[in-house]
Amino acid sequence: MFLLPFGQTKTHMPPAPPHKIIHIQLEFEDRENEDDPDSDTLFYSNTRRLRWDDFKGVPSPAGPSAAVSYTSFSYEGASTLSHDTLKIKLIMQVFFIKSASWVRNDARDNYALMHEQLHFDITRLVVERFKQKLRQTALNRDDYDSVIQYQYLQSFQEMNRMQYAFDRDTHHGNNMAAQVRWRDKVNLGLKNKGVMPEELGYDLFGNFGPQ
Repeated sequence: MFLLPFGQTKTHMPPAPPHKIIHIQLEFEDRENEDDPDSDTLFYSNTRRLRWDDFKGVPSPAGPSAAVSYTSFSYEGASTLSHDTLKIKLIMQVFFIKSASWVRNDARDNYALMHEQLHFDITRLVVERFKQKLRQTALNRDDYDSVIQYQYLQSFQEMNRMQYAFDRDTHHGNNMAAQVRWRDKVNLGLKNKGVMPEELGYDLFGNFGPQ
């Protein structure tokens, strides 16, 4: 299960005459802070997987989920002008909020934890897809900030659809075969920097979204 806060953006435009800008250069950086046990925010890391002690929230007594992972993503942006090139740096933040994530005591097993990790992985996957969209989008000096924000909102909606489809197809993790298929599909997407198998010309496990 998942809950999604709205992401925040910060972009700083340098005080330079717009007519001097001829080229726009886009750069990405992933925020991966060192594991801080005192922090309520856990940033996504390829080497640090979720643990049950990351789930600090109070479990809900009702509903279909035995656990909830509060994951989302945001970006911070800064721009600098170098000669005729506007350099835009976006710092991507994929995060998990410990105090808003919970698990029931009878659900603390490795299989359930894999389900919650996949929710986190899906959020990361959407960020890779967000990067791809921006790389393929023409940015200009007049409205680059609004274009980036638009693509962010589109990706945020994609994340919601994908998370919903994951829980729907796996019946909140109760369908083991479906969960394994989703695990393989997400892992392939992450290895391909956000490009899904069906976008490479074949569909291994079906499409996302409502059927």
